[in-house]
Amino acid sequence: MVSRGSTFVSSAISMDSTLRGVSSFSHRTRCSSSRQVVSSTCQLSDNSHIHVSRREVLVGLSSTSLAFGSWNGIASTDNAMAADLIQRSQRADFLGKIKVKLAKAIKENPELVPFLLRLALNDAITYDKETKTGGPNGSIRLSEELKRPENVKLDSAVTFLEGLKKEIDEESKGGPISWADLIQIGGQAAAKRTFLDAAIKKCGGNEEKGNFLYNAYGSNGQWGFFDKQFGRSDKLEPDPEGRVLLWEEAPIAEITNRFSKVGLGPRQVAVLSAFLGTDQAAMDAKLAQDSELARWVKKYQDSRETVSQTDYEVDLIGAFTRLSILGQSINYEAYTYPPKKFKLKL
Repeated sequence: MVSRGSTFVSSAISMDSTLRGVSSFSHRTRCSSSRQVVSSTCQLSDNSHIHVSRREVLVGLSSTSLAFGSWNGIASTDNAMAADLIQRSQRADFLGKIKVKLAKAIKENPELVPFLLRLALNDAITYDKETKTGGPNGSIRLSEELKRPENVKLDSAVTFLEGLKKEIDEESKGGPISWADLIQIGGQAAAKRTFLDAAIKKCGGNEEKGNFLYNAYGSNGQWGFFDKQFGRSDKLEPDPEGRVLLWEEAPIAEITNRFSKVGLGPRQVAVLSAFLGTDQAAMDAKLAQDSELARWVKKYQDSRETVSQTDYEVDLIGAFTRLSILGQSINYEAYTYPPKKFKLKL
């Protein structure tokens, strides 16, 4: 019997070392074994290790077989679960590193925030429901599309992401990140920066206090579904013209109509005002001229004045998440790779 907590033995041919970081296994023992494996090393949440004897593994597997059915079925199920956990861990680790790089780079280049937001919007809003074309497929990076009137100011954002992409790809174990993913994650990082800047401003410009305020009251946890949509594919040709507006110049009716065509209403138009113009206050003033939009504009302006900004942040995250996956078929195995195998002494 293992003296330090109960051990749940699951089957797996190999276990990636990154699985050690999966938070759902906090305060529980993690162990891998297979039909052929008769000894194993389990890691506890405090990073200490215990060794399970040959007899203990066999007894554990026998008990599991008796309690839940034939061993073959359990081994197959557990192998699939272990593989899924490994892939989730690999993707989460990769995405986490990308976020760190983006946060640092954006902090050093704050002037790019509005352009990163606009880049994410303009790449996604090309989606057409009838033809199932367009959407956040990374095509905005292509010179033919980037030179269009609605995108001419976005080349700096593309160049910025291009430099980060080279660094990310060099370190990636699961292949290069798609432009489609990077553009949307870049938009996410820019949105988070606006939230953090607002918190710092509320603290009189004190960055340390602002960080504490954002971490304590911000809506960072609301990004969960957005983060899962990691595996967009790139398109190699530009999207059709005429689907993106010059937002700051376009009539309000055209703006709401364009959003409506991708399934987003006045509420989403109002909450995404920072994505529509480099001057959010000016864009809010423009949108507020419409009676249907005015109440939503006020709602989010009032929310931004509060300590938590909850209504604004949560609704923006929800609207942006919907925008960021329009027409996309997500590959949930993207950026995964075969884990390192290791030999266990019998």
